[in-house]
Amino acid sequence: MSMTASHHDLDLDALEVLSSGAHTVAGSAVRTCQAITGSVALATCNRFELYLDVDESGGRLTELATEHAAREIAGLVAEASGVTLDEAVSAFTVRTGQDAVRHLFDVASGLDSMVLGEREIAGQVRRALETAHDAGTTSAPLERVFQHASRASKAVAARTHLGADGRSVVSVALDLAERSVPPWRAARAVIVGTGAYAGASVAALRARGCTDVRVWSASGRAAEFAESHEVLPADDLIEALGDADVVVSCSGTAARTGDSLDYLIHAAAVVQARARATARAGDLPEARGLVVLDLALHHDVDPAVADEDDVLLLDLAAVRANAPSEASDRVRSAHEVVARAVAEFGEREALREADGAIVRLRARIEDELVAELARSRRSFSTEADREAHERSLRRFAGALLHRAIVRVRAAVREGTEPAAIDVDAILEQVAG
Repeated sequence: MSMTASHHDLDLDALEVLSSGAHTVAGSAVRTCQAITGSVALATCNRFELYLDVDESGGRLTELATEHAAREIAGLVAEASGVTLDEAVSAFTVRTGQDAVRHLFDVASGLDSMVLGEREIAGQVRRALETAHDAGTTSAPLERVFQHASRASKAVAARTHLGADGRSVVSVALDLAERSVPPWRAARAVIVGTGAYAGASVAALRARGCTDVRVWSASGRAAEFAESHEVLPADDLIEALGDADVVVSCSGTAARTGDSLDYLIHAAAVVQARARATARAGDLPEARGLVVLDLALHHDVDPAVADEDDVLLLDLAAVRANAPSEASDRVRSAHEVVARAVAEFGEREALREADGAIVRLRARIEDELVAELARSRRSFSTEADREAHERSLRRFAGALLHRAIVRVRAAVREGTEPAAIDVDAILEQVAG
């Protein structure tokens, strides 16, 4: 079973609050919910997901059991994050069975990302499992589904090359900005925010050769972030904007007042910053232009900024428009790879569930073999004849078991529930 809150439905600010207790929720779910035997939390900058192993009699989750488990987990999320229970319940999309498996495989392969094919998520999925494993909250079924999801991700990368160019929200945005900024080694960048996107922005800027990177945060965490990422803190936003060639805003903490937003970067602030830059330039060549990248789901930047001369404003809509689309051949191929991987995993799990029937078959054949050997023991005049007869019977029993196992697996592949397999009927069929 999975519970998903993501960029499809929530803004970054809401996701950040919701996932603030992500790692404690995974442990609490196993400790406090009797039916939950395993839990893995996947928390990234634009999604918070919980994957749960729910022990339900009969092997399939009922609608009532699903609803109960989801509400229990939502309660833990609400307690850890400070949101109300109703807010937590409404934030999540709940999936079970193959739907949950398919979603995880899509996520791991970058097919549920804001930029289709992004590769960062594959590592995040892998680390989520490692964290749960180290914390002792995972389970054998969760281990298997996450491992197979990672394999599907690798298959997508190898067979379709989707994401081979390393595309992500930040990289696509910087690619769009590149045409309007100086060469990256000479460019001056300002990052607004200190979350996961901010860290990804620092890495992406450095990969392009940009070394003059400053960070500003309305929360006051700029100094701490700057020290940990080896960049410079900016105390004054307007001063930082005046010196910048490119601004990456990824806070998502703009406040809403009624129907309006109190933006982190106002048009007036940009006007003031540009005026300072122009004044400092004096008789020098005119002040350089400014590119502002608003990467927050909940806009950080006043749209009126785009009306200023020499200022280019790009938001997530522009990023999406320049990312691979669902209609691209690579994306279609990736979906086909994932579909095959999901089907293969489902078949493997069904066959695993059939192990009980196979154990019963083996035990029944072994009992019959032992009984027959006991009955025929006195029928042979020499030990050699008895041993030859036993070898013959054991070969026959092995062949019988093999044919029976083939029948069981064929029945499971055709949709028969393992618990409904009639061992006696199968033995009659293969013996006849």
